[in-house]
Amino acid sequence: MRLILTLLAAAALSSNAALAADEITLVVDHQKFSPSELSIPAGVKTKILIRNQDAMPVEFESYDLSREIVVPGHGETSIYVGPLEAGTYQFFNDFDHDMKGTITVKAKGN
Repeated sequence: MRLILTLLAAAALSSNAALAADEITLVVDHQKFSPSELSIPAGVKTKILIRNQDAMPVEFESYDLSREIVVPGHGETSIYVGPLEAGTYQFFNDFDHDMKGTITVKAKGN
């Protein structure tokens, strides 16, 4: 019985490691996303930490990713995307449509 519990615990830990998300940071500063072009691997769940260094709130929005979230001035929040297929996904600030960026999802080996 102890062996079975040990094996189940090990399996749970290894599956949690496989579910662990990569993390990238997207900074808002002087009404710009930095970097404005992000790159992530295909097939991996990714956490995007959005840090707003401006006093005004921004609304991170992406039709491609089905995400929309307001980040208060001098605040931060996180969103998760993926796992995604290879391709390019657009995002923008819904309060200022000139403020935009892309996420390029690259297939493994590219």
